[in-house]
Amino acid sequence: MLVQANALKRFTDHLPALFLAFAVVALLAGSGASAASADTGAKPALGKSLAGLVKAGAPGVTLFVRHGDATASLARGVSDTASRTPMRGRDTFRIGSLTKSYVAIVVLQLEEEGKLSLEDPVDRFVPGLVPDGERITIHELLDHTSGLFDYEDDPRVLKPYLGGNLGFHWSPRKLVAIAVSHRPLFAPGARYRYSNTNYLVAGLIVEAVTGSTLGRELEQRIFRPLGLRHTAFPLSSHEAFPSAHGYFVLDRPPATDITGLSPYPWASGAIVSDSREVARYYAALLSGDLLSAASLAAMKTTVGQGGEADISGAGYGLGIEKIPTSCGTAWGNGGNFPGYLVYALTSADGRRQVVLTINEDPASLRARLGGMYFRVLEDAFCASTT
Repeated sequence: MLVQANALKRFTDHLPALFLAFAVVALLAGSGASAASADTGAKPALGKSLAGLVKAGAPGVTLFVRHGDATASLARGVSDTASRTPMRGRDTFRIGSLTKSYVAIVVLQLEEEGKLSLEDPVDRFVPGLVPDGERITIHELLDHTSGLFDYEDDPRVLKPYLGGNLGFHWSPRKLVAIAVSHRPLFAPGARYRYSNTNYLVAGLIVEAVTGSTLGRELEQRIFRPLGLRHTAFPLSSHEAFPSAHGYFVLDRPPATDITGLSPYPWASGAIVSDSREVARYYAALLSGDLLSAASLAAMKTTVGQGGEADISGAGYGLGIEKIPTSCGTAWGNGGNFPGYLVYALTSADGRRQVVLTINEDPASLRARLGGMYFRVLEDAFCASTT
């Protein structure tokens, strides 16, 4: 059971920009590649790269690339290993921690409307929910400097799923209660430490301020205005079932179909979407369509990844990550949900983008593929789509 717990835990946390930056830098250095050699210059080369990922063991892969008005959407492998259904570019995935940037936008919009301030203490809206709630600010939730323990690190959270009850439902408040049963990691604002608990609290604040559900706010403020018809915020495993099945390996192969797992991460990672709509969302965000210039600047003000290990300019802002690449700075997120790995990179002007999705757990992929999918991500972001 311990081996299984460790296996499932490794899929439920975020993949920070620090790891992405380190992997890309290490890969380029190890291969002797340079910024110039990252430009493949052709869509067929990207298709070959995706086929290489599948040949190396990924069940299925999608890639959406946009450089200005030119776009490319590719898919390889299968969305369902049992039926051998081919993967399609519009297949939906659980996008994991990319969800955090959507939630952060709702909070920032509420600040623009004068309904809250990022410097407001948590206790103003959800009194007594977390220790030091009178000292922790909303800003510290969004950039992971609150010091709150990550609920994902408590084995009680995964126990029902490891026991076979994939549909088990954790309420956000119960997960927060589990998190705060542990001592805070540090004083509020003292340093950076990624914690999924922060976004559960932020989501509960959104509901307290609006008197509405977080899902409704996401729909009205982001999904509907951007025409995201394949994007949803499910509350149970029976809602918005992703069309791409997700797989992960517990103790040993073969991988298990984990598609029906409860979307228990809620505000920290429950959104379902496809690669094209993820790209549309980030383009709108970085182009200033969802936030004022001041709010977008605040969102892009970063702290170091881990504080003591800020590598090559990587950093975490308010729900979004700054990610250095060989052809310039990208903004976006890396995320995973059990059975799914998703990366989204967008240039500061919103005109250069790549979204990569794979329907298997990242730990198994790293073991089998090494840095292959990081190279595909880098090549796709820095290459042309012609």
